[in-house]
Amino acid sequence: MATLPPEIECLAWLLGTWRGQGHGGYPSIDDFAYVDETTFDCWGKPFVRYSQRTHLVDGTPSHSETGYLRPRDGGVEGVIGEPIGIAETYAGTLDGHKLELTSTAIVRTPTAKEILGVHRVFELDDDGTLAVLVDMAAVGHPMSFHLAARLERVA
Repeated sequence: MATLPPEIECLAWLLGTWRGQGHGGYPSIDDFAYVDETTFDCWGKPFVRYSQRTHLVDGTPSHSETGYLRPRDGGVEGVIGEPIGIAETYAGTLDGHKLELTSTAIVRTPTAKEILGVHRVFELDDDGTLAVLVDMAAVGHPMSFHLAARLERVA
């Protein structure tokens, strides 16, 4: 493992692979349950690589995304790309073991679903689990609950 750059020490609590279950919904879709595997890693550069993949509880692949986080000027900036034709940029705050990110721009390919805004929270609870919350504004709906998961560190 590479030495952790000093700039990344504030995000060290996120590093590792996390797995757990979550539930989701949105005004335009039925509620659903899913299994989440999220990894945050750093190989010596001043940023953290993020990857997430989910599947439904029956094993059907559901979603994946990947991106990067980097501490900047007391906050955190990020970019996330999704294979469904969406790229998101983020600015956020870090308060101890709580990272809160709000989209600053979302671009999409011509056939991608309309997503207007995303708000994400990653928070390490006292019991060592990672709570993940995602709200989204999309397809004509205002910012609304989309996902919530509780993850345990597995590596």
